[in-house]
Amino acid sequence: MQAVANAIADRISLISVSSTMKVAAEAERLRAEGADIVDFGAGEPDFPTPDNIKKAAIRALDDNFTKYTAVGGTADLKKAVCEYHARHFGTEYKPNECLITVGGKHIIFNAVQALINPGDEVVIPVPYWVTYKDVVNYAGGKCVFVDTDEGSGFAVTAAMIEPHLTARTKMVIVNSPSNPSGALVDRGEFEKILKLTAERGIYLMTDECYCFFLYDSKPYSIASLPGAKESVLVVGSLSKTYAMTGWRIGFGLMPAPIISAMTKLQSHSTSNPTSIAQKAAAEALRGPQESVQIMLAEYRNRRDFVIQRLRAIPGVTCAEPRGAFYAYPNLGVVLGKKSGIQNTLQLCERLLSEAKVAVVPGEAFGTDRHIRLSYATSMKELERGIERIHQFVVQHS
Repeated sequence: MQAVANAIADRISLISVSSTMKVAAEAERLRAEGADIVDFGAGEPDFPTPDNIKKAAIRALDDNFTKYTAVGGTADLKKAVCEYHARHFGTEYKPNECLITVGGKHIIFNAVQALINPGDEVVIPVPYWVTYKDVVNYAGGKCVFVDTDEGSGFAVTAAMIEPHLTARTKMVIVNSPSNPSGALVDRGEFEKILKLTAERGIYLMTDECYCFFLYDSKPYSIASLPGAKESVLVVGSLSKTYAMTGWRIGFGLMPAPIISAMTKLQSHSTSNPTSIAQKAAAEALRGPQESVQIMLAEYRNRRDFVIQRLRAIPGVTCAEPRGAFYAYPNLGVVLGKKSGIQNTLQLCERLLSEAKVAVVPGEAFGTDRHIRLSYATSMKELERGIERIHQFVVQHS
């Protein structure tokens, strides 16, 4: 067995197992053993995929649309993505500036591998989505982290980013609204960030995975600004917007030479995304959009309940999410000698083993006093789970 371990390529040691997937696996193991687990770990809508999308997949099967497609996605889906982004945000992308992938994570991986050379720096605001750090490390790049302030809701600004830019900076990644904090970069500030990066020849990756789940403002894309297409890298996903996590369809909108390089990489990894899922995705983008507003209204209700209940726990603080469907409370009150809990990794292990609540540790996102809680679940589960967290904190603080 040691010989096998020694044979593993060095680059695999540069990445870690996704913390969110690790939490989900452990929760599932305990659930299989009969434990009553409240799962706030996975960032997955509890809504079903809308019927019109499912019916489109059934039609694809009936029509025997089950063969290979073009590596970078069907011409029809690329056209649908470009039209969709233009309709909502006023952009002007062409199909040769679009790539369809196996989920949004795949677009990020392809783009980073296609653009980042060893030693290139990638600026990432903290807290960050877990995958950013690992895909940059895998490419041999250097992550440069920008701390944000909990008191201002973790929103990143151009003034925060600027001191971290150097001659080696190749890319800045902004996720707005953010996973894990729900932080939002207002349009005016986003424009300042684009100006900052564009003037220096730095790519600005905008992860728009949650862009339609905003609670107090309208969706927008920084790619809609004049001239933005030259340096902006749009990352999109259907997983959250249309409750299509298992369908695995993401897309990227970027300069054609970058799309070409990413397509070359994809041709030797996954090849095309699933043909049937692509037909369903085209229907999602072109069909009725009412489901998005229905989900958003429910997420707003859950957000308000979760924040109120978390803030009622003695010693716990929580910035109000302005988008997405996560809360990122500060549970530092239970860390220390009295509880014996030294970090949020241990905290989450204890919450799972003792309180039977699955959450994700802040260390996975770059902070050391927070946990991520997904409220993309029923109100009943939110009530049960937060009450368990409340009792745990009172007992151990």
